[in-house]
Amino acid sequence: MKICLIEDDLELGRGLQSALQDAGQEVVWVRRILEAKNWVQDEPFDAILLDLGLPDGNGLELLRYFRSEGKTVPILVITARDSLEDRLSGLDLGADDYLVKPFVTTELLARLRAVVRRSTGWNESGESVWKVKDLVLDDRRMLVTRDGGAVVLSKTEFGLLHALMRYPDRVLTRRELEARALPNSDGQALDVHMSNLRKKIGEGYIRTVRGIGYVVEK
Repeated sequence: MKICLIEDDLELGRGLQSALQDAGQEVVWVRRILEAKNWVQDEPFDAILLDLGLPDGNGLELLRYFRSEGKTVPILVITARDSLEDRLSGLDLGADDYLVKPFVTTELLARLRAVVRRSTGWNESGESVWKVKDLVLDDRRMLVTRDGGAVVLSKTEFGLLHALMRYPDRVLTRRELEARALPNSDGQALDVHMSNLRKKIGEGYIRTVRGIGYVVEK
């Protein structure tokens, strides 16, 4: 998994970064809201760990911003704010979980795995096969089949389908899809590749959410 850690405390940030890396995760650690916005805008993350007490603003406002921008990435709030009001505010604004400091690292890792598992279907066994209806995508073998028959896709088409099937029932924004499969897109190429992908896999898998992006529905 690729994790964005948003935490301004140097000691805690280093400790969390080290613990996550030891657990086999890729970690980008930032300490300011502006840095976080830039990273999350340009990079696809599997989860975000968000501290609320940041030096240049309120983490809840950053949470609100991510959700208003259509970011569906799982967000786990980590904070010293332990009141019921704060917890409810975080969850109401779109946090997937809320963990109060101080916490045990093993609990953080367990909660992180849980929110990602609920959101994407990721599992610790390294499962690389994703299924939606009769459509099957095997990540390791770079193979897509429909009703048992092979579907030949380009590298970009495979990347788009992989992103969508990893996050079924979640709308992925155009920006997220471009970051994952079309990093040098001019903004129009996505529609062309998506049209070609739909022709190859058939109707009934990918739905357009106008003005936002696309979603694969189970």
